[in-house]
Amino acid sequence: MQFLPFRRALALVSILAAVCVPAQVAHAAPVTNPFTKKAGKLRDTACPETAITYGGIPRTRQYLAAVVKCLDKSWAAYFGRAGWAFGKPVVRYYEDPESTVCGVPWPEQAAAFYCMERGTLVFPLTGRWIENRTDLYPFKVAAHEYGHHLQSRLGVWRQYKARIRTDRRGELKRRFELQADCLSGVFLGSVWGSLRRGADDWAALLDATRASGDEDGYRSHGKGATRVYWLQRGYRAVSPSACDTWSAPAAKVS
Repeated sequence: MQFLPFRRALALVSILAAVCVPAQVAHAAPVTNPFTKKAGKLRDTACPETAITYGGIPRTRQYLAAVVKCLDKSWAAYFGRAGWAFGKPVVRYYEDPESTVCGVPWPEQAAAFYCMERGTLVFPLTGRWIENRTDLYPFKVAAHEYGHHLQSRLGVWRQYKARIRTDRRGELKRRFELQADCLSGVFLGSVWGSLRRGADDWAALLDATRASGDEDGYRSHGKGATRVYWLQRGYRAVSPSACDTWSAPAAKVS
């Protein structure tokens, strides 16, 4: 048996390794994040809270209507600066859950939600998510559901929907929901100066958000700590570009 000189043998091994080992392919995000840095931040605006009760009488509809009005104004201006077409969502209020909504059965255990196919925000005016609350949780929930409207307008929902069948462990769903959490944080950061709230109020909101996490079973929205992370990320950045959950490591969307 003949042996090759050492240098020639080493070169041959290198060539074979290059041929046999597949090239490393960069991981591609499952959904393209439309919120670019070029579009800038959400500008600071005034959005004073209205009373959620007055004289013991619930004013939840008035409260939510005022929040939605601010959301419309802020996000319409942001879309305009970015050169994107904007349309306000339809808003429907319900005194109590009904058997169907938006042509489908009412989602079980839902607080507020967004009907993608009809571009409609649905706000029940009763339930633990809003009744007798003094914290900012209803404000944050309204901003979160509005985030889904933004995702719909910019094609995020369409891309996500095309990949739902591959989402066996709920990771894509969590990325979708956590982006809405982050966008709600962006809005809260942009109006915080007008809310007349302090550090204790922010801490209370973080606690409520943490409690809304899904820690066990099929996790569709993320663990409490994960939801808090993305809410704070948006709040601190006041920039939708910070809400790219689609390219974030799996550990950040657990």
